[in-house]
Amino acid sequence: MIKILNAHQIKGVDKATIDNEPISSIDLMERAAGVFYVEFKKLTNSNPVVILAGPGNNGGDALAVARMLVKDGRKIRVFLYRSRSGRLSEDAEINLSRLAEIFTDIVLVDESTHLNLSNDEWVIDGLFGSGLNKPIEGVAATLIYEINSSGNKVVSIDISSGLLCEKNSSENLQTCIKADYTISFQTPKLSFLLSDNQSCVGEWKVVNIGLMKEAIINESSNYFLIDTLSIKSLLKQRKKFDHKGVFGHALLMAGSYGKMGAAVLASKACMKSGLGLLTTHVPRLGYDIIQTAVPEVMASIDRSDILVSEHPVLKSYKAIGIGPGIGIKPNTITALRELLQEIGNIPLVLDADAINILGMDKQCWDLLPQNSIITPHPGEFDRLVGKSKSSYERLQKAIALAKEKRIVVILKGAYTAVVDKDGVCYFNPTGNAGMATAGSGDVLTGIVLSLLAQGYEANQAAQLAVYIHGLAGDEYLKNGAMESLTASDIVNHLSNAFRKLNVEHS
Repeated sequence: MIKILNAHQIKGVDKATIDNEPISSIDLMERAAGVFYVEFKKLTNSNPVVILAGPGNNGGDALAVARMLVKDGRKIRVFLYRSRSGRLSEDAEINLSRLAEIFTDIVLVDESTHLNLSNDEWVIDGLFGSGLNKPIEGVAATLIYEINSSGNKVVSIDISSGLLCEKNSSENLQTCIKADYTISFQTPKLSFLLSDNQSCVGEWKVVNIGLMKEAIINESSNYFLIDTLSIKSLLKQRKKFDHKGVFGHALLMAGSYGKMGAAVLASKACMKSGLGLLTTHVPRLGYDIIQTAVPEVMASIDRSDILVSEHPVLKSYKAIGIGPGIGIKPNTITALRELLQEIGNIPLVLDADAINILGMDKQCWDLLPQNSIITPHPGEFDRLVGKSKSSYERLQKAIALAKEKRIVVILKGAYTAVVDKDGVCYFNPTGNAGMATAGSGDVLTGIVLSLLAQGYEANQAAQLAVYIHGLAGDEYLKNGAMESLTASDIVNHLSNAFRKLNVEHS
């Protein structure tokens, strides 16, 4: 699990590294610049480069990289932006002196400065780093506008200039470098994982610059990026004499007239994720569909022909899932309300229309059991708790909701956030834009339900499910294209995802 730190914490870890390694701050800067340079050369090893250096340590990094480029024989131009006081940080000043020994054509930025970028020049952005705490103005903002308007490739050092580590607003983003790549030091920034900031971050990669591990461990955080090793540690290993009863019996309540595909997809995903037994409760007219499309599933038939209006006896089930394709008709709302009244301590996952009903019916909302899992996409979440001005605000609402209701929230997106009942967020790195397709969420619900019935705790089931769901989508891309990816493709590649997870780190 990769810990995500804020700007203040990152500064503290830097200091702890300098104090305890021991290493001087200038040598730590040299180390970071060297690691950045290695990554930069992988992107382009021939294009001319324009380096923008600011007054702080991010600028010091940029000046060190400029020196490395000169020594490698690369054609460069360097622009140095000083603060109003004219001062540079101590380490930036040292790196300016070192660069000036071998390269003297350093342009000091003022109101008349224009970069006049040629089409083949790449830009290294080292204007401002993670210590920035306000929007950029004046000359620096003008430079940023010129870069963003140029269409040239931009690589940011650690974080895009103008982007804050955590909370950003439209005011920030208007004066933020639109990076194509961000090479970040040691830990990802929370802002990388929020959809509003995508145009400023581009493709990002975290590189190890040798900061003190103990200092990182000692910093507390409520934000983490899931990694393969942590997921592997959650996955239960099967034993030779295990049988289907060991792997749970789940109940899925899904489907309505015209939406039986949701029930089929969720059922298939459930069975493909290690479940022992599944009963799918469907409207009467869905009987032939579910029995034909998913022969492994037992069917429970509703008294209604076209919608879910009741639930079967619950006592034999290890977990229950409800929502895919059920609609929001009054009889279905009543069925959900009655389920919540009778469910007791059986683990529960709610998706799609079940979430919409929670937002419509206060009694259902009040009956929601602790430790339940809800899996909203942003639109469903906004209907549940109200619209948000930004993805950061939406995340904070998810944290507050999870803590208040003592539930697990799976807030779906490019980096799906699993928020546990203590408000700790786990961001998922797997998956791709091709998965933004009808039925993808139904598949995720099936995976979550399967894992709950197998005995995984709610938070573990949520983390494991989102990771495997995304990994299956990524496995499809090995021979397919994003544009052609369907929810059925995700189901069909679950086997590849589980196999890869079992092979890696075994």
